[in-house]
Amino acid sequence: MSQNIQFELSTEYIELCNLLKLVGIADSGGRGKAMVAEGSVQVDGVVESRKTAKIRSGQTILVGNQTISVK
Repeated sequence: MSQNIQFELSTEYIELCNLLKLVGIADSGGRGKAMVAEGSVQVDGVVESRKTAKIRSGQTILVGNQTISVK
């Protein structure tokens, strides 16, 4: 079963590893970085390799069966 998470951005952007931690997919920023390094994170349908990629409003992140929609 897939899970959709809505994340309300309060600044211009958020770093990818921090976003994974804030929504509860990763239990720490370090785990978030490891997930990106493993190639298990997609941003807008493309595998993202930059741990601190700047995620902005309107982007969609996919991790396994979880989708994060950034508003």
